[in-house]
Amino acid sequence: MTPGARISAAIAVLDDWRGGTPVEQALTRWARGARYAGSKDRAAVRDHVYDALRRAESCAQMGGGRDGRAMMLGLLRLQGRDPAELFTGDGHAPAPLSAAQAEAPSQAPSPECDIPDWLRAPVSDQVDDPEALFASFAHRAPLWLRVNLRRATPEAVVASLAADGVTARTTPLCTTALEVTEGERALRRAAAYLDGVVEPQDLSVQRALDRVDWPGQGRILDYCAGGGGKALALADRSDAAIFAHDANPGRMADLGPRAARAGVSIRQVATAGLEGHAPFDAVLCDVPCSGSGTWRRDPEAKWRLTPARLDKLCATQDAILVAAARLVGAQGRLVYMTCSLLRVENEDRIDAFLARHPGWRLEHQGRDTPLTASDGFFCASLSRDG
Repeated sequence: MTPGARISAAIAVLDDWRGGTPVEQALTRWARGARYAGSKDRAAVRDHVYDALRRAESCAQMGGGRDGRAMMLGLLRLQGRDPAELFTGDGHAPAPLSAAQAEAPSQAPSPECDIPDWLRAPVSDQVDDPEALFASFAHRAPLWLRVNLRRATPEAVVASLAADGVTARTTPLCTTALEVTEGERALRRAAAYLDGVVEPQDLSVQRALDRVDWPGQGRILDYCAGGGGKALALADRSDAAIFAHDANPGRMADLGPRAARAGVSIRQVATAGLEGHAPFDAVLCDVPCSGSGTWRRDPEAKWRLTPARLDKLCATQDAILVAAARLVGAQGRLVYMTCSLLRVENEDRIDAFLARHPGWRLEHQGRDTPLTASDGFFCASLSRDG
């Protein structure tokens, strides 16, 4: 595909999204109808679409409309590129610009316009520099890896990845974390990944896990395990027996093979079997949330979130805390995590739980943001008395 044809494909996907189709579904629908598109073409179209979604309102203002064509026109202007060089009408490129479309706005909008109005204050209240935070959401988040320290040192992994075309570097922010700076798409073929020596895991998550005093022995339950990334990290750092559970067991489908690659044992437990394995020395709850800390990776999330949806999420978070607390043994630990920047999903949920459940105390709580780590992430550790 030519560069212009890739722009046309992104326009079609964005129009599908504007029509109400989830972006991943829209991308899949386009790819199925574009058998001629190679892997580099599909990756380029995906990048165009996600870049536009991160700055959807800015793109609309710079492009003079909210359809896919206007959004891509606006995106090119925001990137400092001349749209006329790609909107040529040649081959499969978009049609040339009209006289009105050729007139660019004199000034780019403020990054805060790319945050829904009702979310700007709750998000900006969590940082000292809201403008920098809003600007950070315009850019793609880097890929971070967690090194399995039972298997290798970070320095050895950096060398192994380099031999397979992946450039990575260590960080003083976390001993287990590597930032991929080049060759991201070669990772899945790299020996370090295939052998389970590294797993993709965001820096903010690794830092949150570091802040918790996990038991070295006993039993730890990852209550909302999802794909199992945190269970794998716990198995690397503790000799405790690790259990994984998810309300939707299908989310854990790949956990068995991933654990085998990493050389660890993780026991998956259905909801009906949890009581039989309790009490646990620690229970981790990475609860469903707004995802406001991950808007760089999933920009669609900020546009589909509504106040009603947020209220429902908070109710779910409360229910999960109560259910998980019942599984914690005497003097055990309950760990609550979200990838949210919103106080209503974080400190407010912890305060509400403590107010209703005497016998628990807060050990610590804190958050990272895209300005201090990579994603926004919140973690609170509670302990049961006696």
